[in-house]
Amino acid sequence: MFINTLCHGQDIKKNVTPIGVVENDSLVTDTEKILKSEVEDSEKIQDTTVNDSIKPKELLEFTVKYSATDYTKFNHKKQKLYLYNNASIEYGDMNIKAGSITINYNTKKVYAKGIKDSIEGYTQKPVFTQGSNVVEPDSIIFNTDTKKALIYNSVTQQGEGNVIASLTKKENDSVYFIKGARYTTAQDLEDPDYYILLSRAKIVPGKKVVTGPAQMFIYDVPTPVWMPFSFFPQSEKHTSGIIIPTFGEQNDRGYFLQNGGYYFAINDYVDLAVLGDYYTNGSFGLRLESTYAKRYRFRGNLAFRYENLINSERGFPDYSRNTIYNIRWSHSQDSKANPSSRFTASVNLGSSTYFRNSLNQINAGSNFLTNTLASSVSYSKTFNTEPQINFSLTASHSQNTNTETINMTLPTFQGSIGRMYPLASKTGSKKGIIQNINLQYNVRGENRIQTTDSLFFKKEMFDDARAGFQHTIPLTTNFKIFDYFSVSANTNYNEVWTFNTIKETYDFATRETITEDLNGFDSYRTYNFSTSIGTTLYGMFNFEKDGKDTWLKAIRHVMRPSVSYNINPAFDKYYETAEVINADGQTVNDVDLEYSRFDGSVFGSPNRNFSSSMSFSLANNFEAKVRDKDTTATEAKKIKLLNNLNFSTSYNFAADSLKLSPIRMNGGTQLFQNKLSINFGATFDPYALDNNNTRINKLNVDNGGSLVRLTSANLTASWSLSNSGEKKDKDKGNADTVNNDDPNAVLPENLDFSNRQINREREKKSETKEESTKFYNHKIPWNLRLAYTVNYANSRRQNEISSHSLMFSGDIELTSKWSIGASSGYDIKNQGFTYTQFRFSRDLQSWDMNFSWIPFSQNKSWNFFIGIKSNILKDLKYEQRRQPDRQL
Repeated sequence: MFINTLCHGQDIKKNVTPIGVVENDSLVTDTEKILKSEVEDSEKIQDTTVNDSIKPKELLEFTVKYSATDYTKFNHKKQKLYLYNNASIEYGDMNIKAGSITINYNTKKVYAKGIKDSIEGYTQKPVFTQGSNVVEPDSIIFNTDTKKALIYNSVTQQGEGNVIASLTKKENDSVYFIKGARYTTAQDLEDPDYYILLSRAKIVPGKKVVTGPAQMFIYDVPTPVWMPFSFFPQSEKHTSGIIIPTFGEQNDRGYFLQNGGYYFAINDYVDLAVLGDYYTNGSFGLRLESTYAKRYRFRGNLAFRYENLINSERGFPDYSRNTIYNIRWSHSQDSKANPSSRFTASVNLGSSTYFRNSLNQINAGSNFLTNTLASSVSYSKTFNTEPQINFSLTASHSQNTNTETINMTLPTFQGSIGRMYPLASKTGSKKGIIQNINLQYNVRGENRIQTTDSLFFKKEMFDDARAGFQHTIPLTTNFKIFDYFSVSANTNYNEVWTFNTIKETYDFATRETITEDLNGFDSYRTYNFSTSIGTTLYGMFNFEKDGKDTWLKAIRHVMRPSVSYNINPAFDKYYETAEVINADGQTVNDVDLEYSRFDGSVFGSPNRNFSSSMSFSLANNFEAKVRDKDTTATEAKKIKLLNNLNFSTSYNFAADSLKLSPIRMNGGTQLFQNKLSINFGATFDPYALDNNNTRINKLNVDNGGSLVRLTSANLTASWSLSNSGEKKDKDKGNADTVNNDDPNAVLPENLDFSNRQINREREKKSETKEESTKFYNHKIPWNLRLAYTVNYANSRRQNEISSHSLMFSGDIELTSKWSIGASSGYDIKNQGFTYTQFRFSRDLQSWDMNFSWIPFSQNKSWNFFIGIKSNILKDLKYEQRRQPDRQL
């Protein structure tokens, strides 16, 4: 729709051909002659400012209020009122401001025009206001009796576009006629890059627009885009309507129509879009998308996508039919709606092959690389009592699209009673080991389901469901010794209720262990004890000596050592010997096979082996003070050398062998003003390996090796580079920074250019860019994002790099209108490029031109698009794409 409520509640912004500026214009000349003849009848008087009101009897319905800066005169003989310079007149709900106004009380007409100035040109153009309608033409003739008007050379804004009309006739408040009009969404109205020429049109504001022949012009060149007539429904509210599809062709499925359908504006709180795809080989797709919102309460969106895919032709050996689907739901509650309860939802589930096999273009790009689908729907409630009580219900879903395995909890219940200090005084702070004794109560219940993609949403998925409850009561206390050491001690009581147990038997004939599932209530109870002590040490290395000023002033080292001791008793009473059945079917006890009937339950089986272990950990942090580049700064600048450098291990006194656990190390830092983020880790094993590369109970140093063995290591680095950081305005520069910890920052983009729902966020971002200057700017904005990953494995002397890759993504704005970008990666170990995408974008003022290309992989394709930016004319586009050849 290219016309939207003309002259109804809209401002007319700009004029095309001012009177007195363009000579020999018939419309302008005729209008000027009328106005000039009226002014010539007035007499010259001295400059004065007048503000008066008159109401001749039996001539006018309302009182006329008028004013002018230079002069005003009323000719009683001709019944004409003349106003000049900043003239203003108010009559009922009508108001006119202009350089010159003439009122003829005999004909009940008002003539308004601007003032010609030898320096400034045509100034003080009329501004006509009636009710909510505002018009700013070159000149206007208004009849106060019939309320009709003739408006010359006007430009009026209609929604996202503008209507440039040489002549507009206002019939009444609800009907407008225009002649020789041009509609465009271009910014430059003096020379628009495109417009739609309307020979004539009738507009009923807020209801409809009916036009005669209409043709598109690009830079004043006519195009074959022509319509003999058109009808456009108009409404200030969102209304239902048809969504025009995108057409194209695929090699294996023929011609297609995508993303066409109908939009239902149900009410102010919810809407629904029904979209469909159809391919000439019989494949089809259906999409239902709904958005809902209630202010200060909640908002969300729901989407269901279904595709029926047909491969090859019926009768051929490779003929197949496959159905895929995807369900998405997002719901968020306003924090002000109910502070004590909250409901949220984030659902993404469906066929494991949906994003790989979907034919719709909206699923191209990074969605093709999706290998995990996850969902969570939760409700939580807090009771502000003493102590505080909380509970929550959560349904979760995790789906691996490669293995097609699905893990669900339907639901998970969690409840807790806040900390209680039974021995603390009711007033004052808690002091000492006794007063800090506190306890809690926590309960967790789960109904866990593990199934596959083929059984999803079928009754068989519930056959292997596991359910149970876990009750936990922690009793803790904490205190300080010697003022510098923090000590904590706690004991935990744990009770598990389960509704699923097992019974095992061993069959000698088949040499197999037979497991029988039992349904019924059962329970077990465990407990443990732990204590820990820790402190914080600060070290400072000063580099300024004898008062000499150096760039590096000091390095601060913060260490947080911690030692903890844990005791986990053995609960072997919950273990029993499996029944052994010999070849004759008799039960014997010659084979000792122990198991727990709680194996495989939701919360596992109790601990069988006694454990008495001591754990050690050391956390480090390094910072430096350096001279600030800002000479006005009074203090040194702090920079981080290492955000963290941690070591941890443990020693099990009760183990019969391999008592010392591997030593784990991890750390991270950020360099170059937080643009480069580095994280690393390693594992060191103190024990040696035998000839079969199996760990043995012998220290590696005693076996002729080093003190420890490096068994694994990893390094990840992400770097975000751009020249936006060179701006002096740091606040604007920070807006363009990229989160280095985001793994999706280097992935390809979803580029379905014709689908405005996908590009909505991109359009919002482009609208916030700074306005381009007319002067040449040598800076070329660019950004580059790198992600490097390497993993080393040597647990069994394999001494290999298990994975080694580099991913990168970047964009360059060659000019303010040209932008190119690419996303790719290189697998250094396997020596090959990963999923690669090239993209090109050209801003054509009112148009967008885009091209994306995936040169290789099974998803290789390209897409070319050129279309008008404005949503109201988004269907005026040309798109050509080559979709990948897929095999189901």
